[in-house]
Amino acid sequence: MKALLILGLLLLSVTTHGKVFERCELARTLKRFGMDGYWGISLPNWVCLAKWESSYNTRATDYNPGDKSTDYGIFQINSRYWCNDGKTPRAVNGCGIPCSALLQDDITQAVTCAKRVVTDPQGIRAWEGWRNHCQHRDLTQYVRDCGV
Repeated sequence: MKALLILGLLLLSVTTHGKVFERCELARTLKRFGMDGYWGISLPNWVCLAKWESSYNTRATDYNPGDKSTDYGIFQINSRYWCNDGKTPRAVNGCGIPCSALLQDDITQAVTCAKRVVTDPQGIRAWEGWRNHCQHRDLTQYVRDCGV
């Protein structure tokens, strides 16, 4: 019984924490998704953004008490504008997806939505993590030795 309880707790921690990408693994994945140069944004910018928004974690969430919205997934996409979580007041759902889709280990929908976000007038500046940690910086370290 004790072994089953421990196994259950291990499985719960895996499903709760989601996939945490390694830096180069994410760089290669984003490159395969066509993110390098998408809307004029280089691959190091995308990897840096994901580092500072979610620490490369697909299941990261962050509640914003001011507007009662939540940021979801590896890119921390906001429920006020881009997805529907069923609880954010006056949500727009610009990507036309449930926010839960942004928390999957398969980041296909998160990438598709991030591509939609950067076509908005604010562009990549929509992400505070990018503005504070990536903008106007040498980002080569984010793809160094990744073979991309």
